[in-house]
Amino acid sequence: MSNYQVKLIEQIERTPVVESFGFLSEKKIEFLPGQFLRVIFSKEDNQLNKYLSFSSSPTKDYIEFTKKLSESRFSEKLKELKKGDVIEITAPLGNCVFKEDYKKIVFLIGGIGITPVISIIEYIVDKEIDTQVTLFYSNRREEDIAFKKELDNWSHFNKRIKVVYTLTDAEPKDKTCIFGRINKEIINENLESLSERVFFIFGPPRMVEAMSKVCLDLGIEPDNIRTENFLGY
Repeated sequence: MSNYQVKLIEQIERTPVVESFGFLSEKKIEFLPGQFLRVIFSKEDNQLNKYLSFSSSPTKDYIEFTKKLSESRFSEKLKELKKGDVIEITAPLGNCVFKEDYKKIVFLIGGIGITPVISIIEYIVDKEIDTQVTLFYSNRREEDIAFKKELDNWSHFNKRIKVVYTLTDAEPKDKTCIFGRINKEIINENLESLSERVFFIFGPPRMVEAMSKVCLDLGIEPDNIRTENFLGY
């Protein structure tokens, strides 16, 4: 773990309230897919310093993180950033990571929990790893689905990658989306050989707790469940 000065090179709107921020560092930032960083805006006020997942693969020559923007002071600081601005980060952090010997993995994800998943899947695609990936990705409405274009593109060209979208608050217009929350029935209908897979769950504590219970109800061994709680995002 080290501190880095990184320069903003790009901002990408993922949804009306979710934005990605891409940065360059003079020194290569080494991290594992699934890890996160800490943005440091203030040495005195921790409310201005937040933990955010990498939403880019370690294979890239830049780093990216993605945030659901709110009215918080931290979000306001992000909104004020302009191309060329330099900020401080601490990285890498976290142990909930992908390993190349995982042959079959599953993600149970809601909303902004998608960010480390993007890092992992992009890494698998870039390195041409033969891991089989199934992503269950829940959002309230279709317009809330961040990174949909990227996920659809990866799953279209790589048949080892499968994405199952679920919507909780509105009947989907896209008939490939499922109306409802991720549950045992949806997982069983879209997945075989559950015991052969490593399950990843990223998100706020209530989501992580609920999805962990679903895994245990499905008979998944605790050793095959990897979790990371998003706090204060």
